[in-house]
Amino acid sequence: MIGKRRKGPGELSGPGNSRRLGILLSGRGSNFQAICQAIRRGELKAEIACVISNVENAPGLEFARNQGLPSFFLDHRQSSREEFDGRMIQLLRDHRVDLVCLAGFMRLLSPRFVETFPNRILNIHPSLLPAFPGLHAQRQALEYGVKYSGCTVHFVDCGLDSGPIILQAVVPVKDGDTEESLSARILAEEHRLYCRAIRAVLRGRHRLTGKRFIREL
Repeated sequence: MIGKRRKGPGELSGPGNSRRLGILLSGRGSNFQAICQAIRRGELKAEIACVISNVENAPGLEFARNQGLPSFFLDHRQSSREEFDGRMIQLLRDHRVDLVCLAGFMRLLSPRFVETFPNRILNIHPSLLPAFPGLHAQRQALEYGVKYSGCTVHFVDCGLDSGPIILQAVVPVKDGDTEESLSARILAEEHRLYCRAIRAVLRGRHRLTGKRFIREL
């Protein structure tokens, strides 16, 4: 199209355009399903451009196929992390993805991947970061004895759950909580929070000051 400007490496589409999401998952993808539902209800003005999984029989990948979405299994076991990430980068570029959303993707991303999509990769973690990064965050919270836990949506950087925080939701820890009961209540908040965070990022009315995500009116 004459006069159409190409986006820069960290720039999203303009407000009037449909934003294209790339989903990475390894399991059931319940947050991915919540994103799909928000799009259907018109609460999130975006479209799923492609879904990629490193697990062939991941329920989330099967859900994507049943929805008629472009869905891909990439086996990470036969290649180096750099090679695997290179294949994901190519697929995401081929499908013109604006924003990459991790939905239970159980692999660390290489610096090459992060640098390809600067401030365009989101993740959700089941704790109030920076507390309890990594695996089994709910178990960590119970063992530590905190009275409040929750979930965090953040930009992905080259560290472990260490990127700038976008939004957080607080969940009280009850005396009788188990890891399963606390996880279930946090997950319900995750489904709401992730969509809100995606919407906030896609609006583009924010700035990063160091680690701080600051929304502008």
